[in-house]
Amino acid sequence: MIRKLLLLFFIFFLALSPTQAQRDIPRMDQIDVLQYVFELQLSDETDEVRGAATVAVRFLKPLDSFQLDLTKKDALSGKGMLVSKLEEDGQAVPFSQEKQTLTIHLNETAAKGVIHTYRIKYRGIPADGLIISKNKYGQRTFFGDNWPNRAHNWLPTVDHPSDKATVEFIVTAPDHYQVVANGFQLEETNLTDNLKLTHWKEETPLPTKVMVIGAARFGVQRAGEVDGVPVSSWVYPQDRKAGFYDYSQAMEVLHFFVENIGDYPFEKLANVQSKTRYGGMENAGNIFYFENSVTGDRSHEDLLAHEIAHQWFGDSASEKNWFHIWLSEGFATYLADLYIENKYGKTKFRQRLKTERKKALEFGKQKQAPVIDTTILDYNQLLNPNSYQKGGWALHMLRRKVGEENFWKGLQAYYQKFRDGNALTEDFRKVMEEVSGEDLEDFFKQWLYRPGNPSVEVEWELKTDGSLHLSVKQTQAGDAFRFPLDIEAVNATTEQSQRWTIEVASKESEFDLKCDFVPSKIILDPDTRLLFSAKVSEN
Repeated sequence: MIRKLLLLFFIFFLALSPTQAQRDIPRMDQIDVLQYVFELQLSDETDEVRGAATVAVRFLKPLDSFQLDLTKKDALSGKGMLVSKLEEDGQAVPFSQEKQTLTIHLNETAAKGVIHTYRIKYRGIPADGLIISKNKYGQRTFFGDNWPNRAHNWLPTVDHPSDKATVEFIVTAPDHYQVVANGFQLEETNLTDNLKLTHWKEETPLPTKVMVIGAARFGVQRAGEVDGVPVSSWVYPQDRKAGFYDYSQAMEVLHFFVENIGDYPFEKLANVQSKTRYGGMENAGNIFYFENSVTGDRSHEDLLAHEIAHQWFGDSASEKNWFHIWLSEGFATYLADLYIENKYGKTKFRQRLKTERKKALEFGKQKQAPVIDTTILDYNQLLNPNSYQKGGWALHMLRRKVGEENFWKGLQAYYQKFRDGNALTEDFRKVMEEVSGEDLEDFFKQWLYRPGNPSVEVEWELKTDGSLHLSVKQTQAGDAFRFPLDIEAVNATTEQSQRWTIEVASKESEFDLKCDFVPSKIILDPDTRLLFSAKVSEN
């Protein structure tokens, strides 16, 4: 019984202390991978991938052994990777493999601070991560799809966003494939036997979730250049005309974010039609979009904006662990909204916010969980409206709280401080506090660490002295939320209107507002600035 109570206390502690719940961060105090070089051989005759990985590791403490993540070949399915050789400077190094782990047993203890480089030869059919299939035109393709921690199904890595490294991909494949990957292209050489070698190199440290290759028959177009960054479109040859037209919108999107957030963090921006399981996957400098994102009518401009926004937030300034994924998905959701607002105006912007608010509120009714939910063990379940829509709404309300100028300055400062690095929600809060001069602890606790959303019932009447009397009740379970609520009184006949902002801080509140006319109705939150549900009495 005591053991059970201790276990319950431990789970409760983790749920209440998300910034301290780092249980999922592996080997953070042991090693730091600095560079990966992956040499991969792809074939049309088999799904087996032959690989050689060169991994440069800095030791953070003296160690006799350490681990990398790699899925071992499973005898039943036949999928997984089998390591055949492991060397350092040409000398064999002992190793062992378990289900998801490659353990490297050092010939001698590695001292703190030293860098060792290991070469790992392996082969196998990827259990996941590298998706080998056919596209919608029946042509064979290879696409990396690593999010959240699926890279270790085909690459020996520290498969966690907190450990960033530079990466190179040297891919040998049949010469009818074109290969795209992170970084800039160093080489493309036709070899003998109808093979082609393609070498890509990324010099900016990346989390493994966005290190990928794509190999397919592509039509490739250089769409142009933004602030010195080359922008290209990679689409199936059958979709060449429509795809080049659709994906060239990336130029305008990239320009908006460069102007408003800061320098683009990578060497290029390639927009790629792919077999990703997601609508889009924000691989660094090498974004993969779902096959039917190519329509020829530019109907997925917001998707491009979302994935391109990730290049700053998620790829460059990355969450330190998955529980803080709103720093990636919430940011990309709201920044796509801001791009739409800038291009199409406030009406379309507010329409998007209302749709996103509805999704966030509906999810909140289904599951009482905070945005930063440390109870989730299947990280794909973090891809939910809390992370996307509610996270985006938290930014929208923060924009109001700190003001327009401070909001943009805060985003810029956060990006600059954590560029190429990792952050937690508290890190973002501190940056916004420094920029705005405000104490934002209660705001962040309320909207990100607390489950649920405010639900409001408002009754109103015009008193004999001409004042508008409001009775405001918060009907959600639990304690009261604190928020500013905009009120608009309207007379539909005379077309008169008047606005006020009230501060709601308790479960039941009363307000008397001076009104210059007799209203026929009142409207709550007329400018769509609050995440809440509401009922208003009719008089």
